[in-house]
This record gives sequence, C-alpha cells and structure tokens, in this order.
Amino acid sequence: MKKKVVSLLVAAMTVASLTACGGSDAPAANQEPAPAENREADPAPAESQAEAPTESQAEAPAESQAEAPAPAADGETISVGFAQVGHESDWRAANTKNYQDTFSAENGYELSFVDCDNDHAVQIETVRGFIEQELDYICIAPIQSAGWDTVLQEAKDAGIPVLIVDRAVDADPSLYTTALGCDMVAEGEAAGNWLAEYLNGEDANILVIEGSVGASATLGRTEGFNNIVAQNANWKVLDSQSGDFTQAGGQEVMESFIKSYSDFNVVVCQNDNEAYGAMDAMDAAGITYGVDGDVTIISFDATHDGLQYTLDGKITCNVECNPLQAGFAEEVIKKLQAGEAVDAWTLVKDEAFVSPGITSNYAVTMSQEVLDGRAY
Repeated sequence: MKKKVVSLLVAAMTVASLTACGGSDAPAANQEPAPAENREADPAPAESQAEAPTESQAEAPAESQAEAPAPAADGETISVGFAQVGHESDWRAANTKNYQDTFSAENGYELSFVDCDNDHAVQIETVRGFIEQELDYICIAPIQSAGWDTVLQEAKDAGIPVLIVDRAVDADPSLYTTALGCDMVAEGEAAGNWLAEYLNGEDANILVIEGSVGASATLGRTEGFNNIVAQNANWKVLDSQSGDFTQAGGQEVMESFIKSYSDFNVVVCQNDNEAYGAMDAMDAAGITYGVDGDVTIISFDATHDGLQYTLDGKITCNVECNPLQAGFAEEVIKKLQAGEAVDAWTLVKDEAFVSPGITSNYAVTMSQEVLDGRAY
C-alpha cells in the first residue's frame, strides 16, 4: 500500500517562531526530547537556498543610504525597539530570546521589547510608541505584510532607521532602511522538491495546514510549495486551511481534515507546532505517520523538538527557518552607527533535514550528532 504523505508545512532564517513560525507542547503520546546544547548565536550559512528576496524586497535597491543617528560615544547606550509578532510557537520563543540576549544592557543596548500577541493594530501602535520615544532604531517582525506604509513614513520622517526582520512587508522599500530574514518561497520549494524526490513518481493527495492568514511566511511557503505541485500532474492538494502557527490550531484543522478526507497521503504543516497538533489528531484517530506509517509529514522551522521528531522518524522532512537573526540586525546597526551603507536585503540561509535512512539531494540526514550540534 502506498504511504500516505502528510506534508506538514509547519516557518518563520530562515529561507522565522520559534511560531514563523503555537504552543510549545509536543504530542502527548511522545516523550519530551532532551534539550540541545548551546552554541554561538550567529547562524552558520546553510546550503543552497535561493538568495532572491520575496515580496517588495525584490525591488529594493542594492544598498540603503538611509540617514543614521550619529555614532554613539564610548559607553553611550543605543536604544532599540523590537515589535515582535507574539509568542505563538517554539520558533518565536527562540527568536525572542536571541534578540533579548543580543541587545542586552551588557552589550551596550537598551531594548524596548513588545510582544504584540499576533495583533496587527497593536503592532502598528507599538511602532508609533517607539517613534514617540525617539528610539535610535526600530526592529519590526511584521505580523502581516500589508498596511505598513503610513507608520513607516512616520518613522522615516522622524529620522529613525527601521529594520524589517524575519518576515516581509508589502511596502515601498524606500520607507525602511533594510530587511533581513529567510526566503520563504525557497523554503516552500525545498519542501516540494524533497517530496518529489521522495515519492519518485507516486501519487500525492495533500492536505496543507497553513500559518497565520496574511503572514509573509504563510504566503511565501504556500507559493513555493504550490510551484512544485504545479510541476507534478499526479499531485492534488485536497484542502488547505490556517492553523495560525499554533499546536492547538494544527490539531483542530487536522481533526477537521480527518472527518472530511480518507485518502490523503501528504500533510503539509507550515511550522513545527502545527505539526505537533496534527500528530496528536492522527494519534487519536489511529492514523500512522512517519517513515514507518501511512502518512508522510513535512514540517517547517526545524526547532529542537521538531528535529527530535525528525530523528525519531515521525516528521519525515523538516525545512529550517533559522530564528537566530539578531546578530544580523546588530551588524546592520553597527554599520549605521559607523556611518556606513548597508545592504537593502540580508538573506538568512537555512537547510532541510530528513529522517535517518533517507538520502536526499535537498536535505541533511538527521543524526544525534546533528541534533546535539544545533543552537536551538
């Protein structure tokens, strides 16, 4: 019998949350994985992700000449505001900690951090608050891609450099100083290319659990995966619904799918937390998954717990979105402090991972050594 392939498109540098990227709990039937060892915050570049930016960033000039604040005197604290998406996922938690560790008082910064709880209106007002406080720099991890022109213009008029981080915005690139993050379209294509290689011509009946509506991670991963679906005439996407990048959302959507479809063999979750919820739903329904089951799961983010499930053969493929992006943001700020020009776009590279026993041209085969070497 052909294996069911559940591609859990779970990102989210990723090419983002710990949500980009829900809940931090793993499926109830599984033991909690052991924590990973610590390593340097700055991520090492991974393999061959396309370096083309997504959305409006593709139209950005090669360098930004945005006026920066005067260089701080020795010992002077640099103030940075960070409008974070929320706390919806393990990926997001790791991303938040990375920014808090990097922009610490010990490192010469005063960080104004706001968890916007996945509320776009709250995030807009948070940025306005940063402008009123006359902070030196503003970092924004946008909840959704649209609706940014007005407040970005306000920041530009106030002379405050803005860094768009993790996700993308659909706005005039001249309104912000730089953008950095993963290529979400390339992540989706990486998942699709791996699946085509893995199925080797077999049919695929696919269910997709998308991320938050309007998020660039959702839009990019969906676009990239659908690009590969279009190249395979015997693949069919049966349904696609938002799980809001949370474990509870992933479980709810998967429970609904199970009631409506019996012939799926691929589930795509757009982050790890959604994958955990989908696994909970399949466990309850008696559906087997993973390398020894009827359903193949594809997930995104490659968090520590997500990769533990990949190592255990439960999530067959996990596409990374690297959350350790604060070092790139700090490098931009250091250049601006020195009066140097900065690139309009910085790609945070990432890679994909597959369960032991699988070899791939598109992914690294998981091992305990690989897991132990991860920084998150």
